[in-house]
Amino acid sequence: MSTNVLRTADGWWVVRGDRAVPVDTKAATTAELLADRDAVQEAALSDEAGTPVADLVALSPVTTPCRVVAQMVNYRSHARDSGFKGDIPPAFFRKASGSVSGPGEAVVRPSHVKFLDYEIELGLVMGAPLPVGTVVEERDLPSYVAGLVITNDVSAREVQLTKTQFYESKSYPTFTPTGPYLSLLEPEDFAHLLDLRLKLSVNGELRQDRTLADMIVRPAQALTLLARFQTLDAGDLLLTGTPGGTALKAPPKAVEKIGALLPPAVKWKAFFKSQAKNPHYLNPGDVITATIATPDGRIDLGEQRTPVADANQTPR
Repeated sequence: MSTNVLRTADGWWVVRGDRAVPVDTKAATTAELLADRDAVQEAALSDEAGTPVADLVALSPVTTPCRVVAQMVNYRSHARDSGFKGDIPPAFFRKASGSVSGPGEAVVRPSHVKFLDYEIELGLVMGAPLPVGTVVEERDLPSYVAGLVITNDVSAREVQLTKTQFYESKSYPTFTPTGPYLSLLEPEDFAHLLDLRLKLSVNGELRQDRTLADMIVRPAQALTLLARFQTLDAGDLLLTGTPGGTALKAPPKAVEKIGALLPPAVKWKAFFKSQAKNPHYLNPGDVITATIATPDGRIDLGEQRTPVADANQTPR
């Protein structure tokens, strides 16, 4: 069974039901905690009553700085929403680790951004170095991946589309809410990854709901492809793509063909004029709720609940 770990300003905790037991460790970073699994195990087996989880303020269980890498268009449902046909070539992009924020911290919309979107993603937290040239088979995953986290790949769509700029559009502070739990896996848990269901709601309205079975490139293959050019270390984070259901969707084919004939500035002005009627983009006061779990609860990454605020507002 997986072990859920929570981080607060006071240190690390093992979560057992609705209570948490402190981990007796000097680890300050995620990588250091992963090197001290004995301390985590001792806390998990402790007979200490613990502290109510509700009394703890969770921080991101992935500490920064670290590498944050993401997969692009990696669920069939998202590919359909995005207008892709046929085979989807695997692609990766980087996010600034300064975008990582806590699971209850407000997502802050920059003043120049109107079209703010959500993307629930399963995050893989590395437990060992992945050197360039590594080939990862399914059976090898426990040797490289220590655990899982909920992440939200928040996106400023007008920056992403008009500038074709993934790094900027997804790297503003608070654009990668992470946690609440780092779910440390046992080798036998990896056989249940495809049962994980990703669910994201905005103000109680379900927007995204898919299992990992909808994935195009699964974790072992993704790590192999990434290792062609990118080294990863313990504590680094890989976001594995989002299911369909985001606010942004491809325009109808007829509209797309007409748009292709227009100068870029005119095309994007028309596109975002139409997007202004889309009620699914995030606005200040919205609350995003995200969960990832298997149906039997064997792996349960907790609930991430993040309000949305403007840069010039004080989050509620």
